[in-house]
Amino acid sequence: MKVKELSAMAGFQVLSEGCPDRDISKIFCCDLLSIAMSKAPADSVWVTVMGNRNTLAVAALTDVACIVLAEGTALDEGTVEKAKEEGVAVLSTELPVFDAALLIHQAQTA
Repeated sequence: MKVKELSAMAGFQVLSEGCPDRDISKIFCCDLLSIAMSKAPADSVWVTVMGNRNTLAVAALTDVACIVLAEGTALDEGTVEKAKEEGVAVLSTELPVFDAALLIHQAQTA
């Protein structure tokens, strides 16, 4: 699955496009930045409720393919602009973390 395919799925809103042709290899769910920093796999989609500028830094450090903010978590306008500048793909959904990850998994294996 590519980031652009995830972006096109119902229930997901694009906040920052990032690299739409990037492949997504795994799904990673975590809300602790220190754990995500050490365990988020490169090329994964990181599903979290942590919507702040530090999340972007961890995403860049771990080289995740994109961030999905679950539970209706939003980014402030400055953080959205920073994500665009850094080329970090960020999507948002109202779904809970588990449901968002399950939906992505089902789309990957379909």
